[in-house]
Amino acid sequence: MQGSDRHIAHLDMDHFFVAVERLRDSSLKNKPILIGGSNDRGIVAACSDEARKFGIHPAMPMRIALRLCKYATVLKTDHEVYSQYSKLIYEIIKDSTPLVERSNLDSFYVDLSGMDKFFGCKKFTNELQTKVHKESGLFSSYGLASNKVVSRVAAREGNGQLAIPFGEEKPFLAPLSITKIPGVGTETAMKLIKMGVETIKVLSDIPVEMLQNLLGKGGTELWRRANGIDESPVIPFREQQSFSTEFTFQEDTIDLNVLHSELIRMTESIGFVLRTQKRLTGCIAVKLRYSDGESHTIQKVIPYCNMDHMLLSVTKDLFNKLFRRRVLVRLVGVRFMNLIPGTYQIDLFEDNEETIKLYQSIDSVKKRFGEQFLKRAT
Repeated sequence: MQGSDRHIAHLDMDHFFVAVERLRDSSLKNKPILIGGSNDRGIVAACSDEARKFGIHPAMPMRIALRLCKYATVLKTDHEVYSQYSKLIYEIIKDSTPLVERSNLDSFYVDLSGMDKFFGCKKFTNELQTKVHKESGLFSSYGLASNKVVSRVAAREGNGQLAIPFGEEKPFLAPLSITKIPGVGTETAMKLIKMGVETIKVLSDIPVEMLQNLLGKGGTELWRRANGIDESPVIPFREQQSFSTEFTFQEDTIDLNVLHSELIRMTESIGFVLRTQKRLTGCIAVKLRYSDGESHTIQKVIPYCNMDHMLLSVTKDLFNKLFRRRVLVRLVGVRFMNLIPGTYQIDLFEDNEETIKLYQSIDSVKKRFGEQFLKRAT
């Protein structure tokens, strides 16, 4: 399907976490609200407009936010409730159109290609937006364009209802900051800004070969996005229930160093997959198969997370409870279950800002050079 025939809507829920909390407790309306970690090392995951007036923003350390607005109401995140509302919105959209992709808890892509001949894509999206509000109680903004990248940017740049006609993608993107491009993180943005590249127009004019040399294989995709090019399809959402991996040793072993090393490798590998696919796990299981053929599994429900150091703490604890000394181990396995959408940039509420930046850097290196390039020391 050619670009002129594609019509992709991106529905972005407005202030999702705050809006859900206000649906649950109407007394929170018009009050400054901070959602995130409440301890000294916690960060702000989301905040209301009333809190933003004090200079507060997401990813700010909670202790600083409370200095700026000491009367703010602090709420601990409730991933299960947010996930339930996200699924409700997904079902509402799916009831109207079958081709829906849930890209995160609060954002959805809808493929409306072909609908312009019968109904009108903008009119349909307006009605879908109204339906979502009526049935969920939550407001949203949408962008409508010929591809996913431009529709996502449009959803966040308009007044809640912005359509970009085919052929107008580049002029629409041109004056915007490079930070508006999906996937451009702090590290990439700083590299480009130091080069004097601050707007998407300047970025789009850079030869693709230069961006490849600067950013590796990600440079090509960045150039395409800056030029409003994106052929990626809307992928119907299917809930994956778990991620798992197992390793069978060539020789049965009782060496704890070997067992721990493999446990760390597997946990880090699945943790990277979780963060890459923007997922959080709420339950971890560890499996051991011994030389006599017996298999044993133990699992534990945990607060939703996807950070290696948190996941490793649990997997090591489960391993230690399961491991029978003096019995050779043939296989070790790790499984992460109870998955929900979420990213560490938004959902790591009990860790400090430095830890988040560290994981962003780690994942950036792994994406560019491969997982094997960077490993945790045992």
